[in-house]
Amino acid sequence: MPNLFQSVSLARESLFSKTGKRSLFEKTYQYLHTSTPSLAKVVAVLYEAGAAAKEPRLLGCKENELGLRKFLEDRGHKYIVMSDKEKLLDQELPDTEVLITTPFHPAYVTAERIAKSPKLRLCVTAGVGSDHVDLHAANKAKITVAEVTGSNVVSVAEHVVMQILALVRNFVPAYTQVIKGEWNVGDIAKDSFDLENKVVGTVGAGRIGYRVLQRLKPFNCKELLYSDYQALSPEMESAVGAKRVTFEELIERCDVITINCPLHDKTRNLFNKQVFDKVKPGVYIVNTARGAIVDRDALVEAVKSGKVRGYAGDVWYPQPAPKDHPWRYMPRHAMTPHYSGTTLDAQKRYADGTKDILERYFDGRPFKPEDLIVHNGEFASKAYVQPEK
Repeated sequence: MPNLFQSVSLARESLFSKTGKRSLFEKTYQYLHTSTPSLAKVVAVLYEAGAAAKEPRLLGCKENELGLRKFLEDRGHKYIVMSDKEKLLDQELPDTEVLITTPFHPAYVTAERIAKSPKLRLCVTAGVGSDHVDLHAANKAKITVAEVTGSNVVSVAEHVVMQILALVRNFVPAYTQVIKGEWNVGDIAKDSFDLENKVVGTVGAGRIGYRVLQRLKPFNCKELLYSDYQALSPEMESAVGAKRVTFEELIERCDVITINCPLHDKTRNLFNKQVFDKVKPGVYIVNTARGAIVDRDALVEAVKSGKVRGYAGDVWYPQPAPKDHPWRYMPRHAMTPHYSGTTLDAQKRYADGTKDILERYFDGRPFKPEDLIVHNGEFASKAYVQPEK
C-alpha cells in the first residue's frame, strides 16, 4: 500500500493530468511535503573514512552518506548514518523502515535483529552480495532485500586478474625486497611463473566470473574452465574459449582457481580440508567472493604445507578482519582489505543504484527484477535459492 507521500504524489499527478493546473493543489502538496513529520526512517551503516572522506567521490563512507541526505530529507524522510554495527544499530532498528548496508562494512542482519525490527520493510545492499542478511528470516517477515546488481562487476573482475598476476609473478616478495633496500633476484625468480599455458578456472561464471574469463583470454592460458550450477550459452563459451566442468574436475586440474560465487548454505566453507587435499599441488587461489567460502584454518595449513602455493583476495570473515586473523600472517599471500568492488567508479554506480531502489520503493513503482534478492516472501534471485536447513 502506498504511504502518505506516495498517495499525495499520485493524487497530485492525477489532478494535474485532468486540469493542467497545479496552483492550489501544488500549495497543499508543498505544505504536506514540508510539514508532515518524517515519513520513513532510513538507516545506513557505512565505514568511516576519516581524512579520506575529503575525496567527494568516496560516496560509500559514513561521512559522504552515499550522497543521499538531500534526496531523502527533501522527501520528508529521516536519514541516520552510522558506522557502529552493534549497540547503536540495535537501538535504531525497532522503528527503522529502510536499512542500507554495504558488503565492505557489513552489518549482519540476523533473524534475531529482524524479529526486533517490526517496521523494517526494505534492506538495501549498496553494492553486490546480500549474504550478511538472513534471507530466510527476511522472507518470513516479508522484507524486501535488494542490491545494486552489476555495480561492481568490472571493478572486481579487474581486481581478480591483478591478484592472479601478483601471485603467479611473485610480486609481493619482490616489492618487499625493494622497500627493505634488498636485492636478490634469485629469491624472487625461483617462485615466479608466466600465466600463459596455465590451466585457470573460476568457481562461478556469473556477471563477475564471466568477466574474469573475458580478461584472461588474451593471456593464452592452456585452458579456461568454469564450474557453475548453470551453463553459459554456447556463444558465451565460444567467445572466451571456456569449458564447463564439475567442481571436482576443476579443483584437480587447475593451476589457478578464482572464486566468484555467492555465499549461501552450500558454499559456506566450500574450500575445506577435504578440497585442499584434492587440489593440484602448488595451486594458486584468488577469492574476491566471500571469506566464509574458504575454511579459515584449513587454508592456513594448506598454504603452510605448500599444497596451496599462494592465496589472495580481499574478503574475510568477519569484516573488518581482526588483527589476529591468521590470514594476515600466513606465508605467500597477497591479501588486501575488502575494496575490489568499491573503486570510485563503482561507488558512483552503487550510490546511484541505491537511490534508484529507494525512489522505486517510496514512489510505489516496481523494482528492477535484477536487483531483487528476496521479495514478497520469496527468493527472487536464483543465485541465492537454497533449501532451508
